[in-house]
Amino acid sequence: MRGPENTCIIAYDMMIEMLFQNPAVFFLLAGALVVSISIHEFSHAFAAFKLGDPTGKDMGRLTLNPKAHLDPVGTIFLLFVGFGWGRPVPFDPRNLKNPKRDAAIISLAGPLSNFILAAALSLIIRFLGGAGILTVFLYMTILYNLMLGFFNMIPLGPLDGNKIVYGFLPNSLAIQWVEIQRYGTIILLFLIVFDFTEKILLPLVGISMKILGLQTLL
Repeated sequence: MRGPENTCIIAYDMMIEMLFQNPAVFFLLAGALVVSISIHEFSHAFAAFKLGDPTGKDMGRLTLNPKAHLDPVGTIFLLFVGFGWGRPVPFDPRNLKNPKRDAAIISLAGPLSNFILAAALSLIIRFLGGAGILTVFLYMTILYNLMLGFFNMIPLGPLDGNKIVYGFLPNSLAIQWVEIQRYGTIILLFLIVFDFTEKILLPLVGISMKILGLQTLL
């Protein structure tokens, strides 16, 4: 039985191999990941709209059209590094009834959508059974949705996790959190450059894959 971290690493190697050995599968999976990013960013816009802010809708972000959401660099990172991002969805706190709390809910909507999609696809795998191309395709789509979700939950810099933590902290601690986040982007870049994000994300993804019953699929 493979350990969770080894399973993730093997899946990343398979992604690179697919580019050269089976380009059709690679680009099919790339399309699925583009959809995943679009769902992530759409969920931010949808949550903001439901909470009273039409900014995202007015800017054309309340859509699943990938053109509205993709960040080229973030998409490349997601495909080849294991984490990534889309174009941030703006919102105006003045339109929210409880700006601090609602901003946290809006931020949480993105990663949550990736976790829900991963869980839904795992049910499809259970229904299909076997280990064919479609199963591998779904498996790796689940893997990258988990990576996208967990990466954005890191409470640093411009990531969703920063706003989520701030939104649910008491006001006294929230002020201190803002002070700490002055260095958040620098800390995040340090973690990425020295591969600490991998050490943080892979165990979380491995545990999630195990919970979904997928840790020994490949």
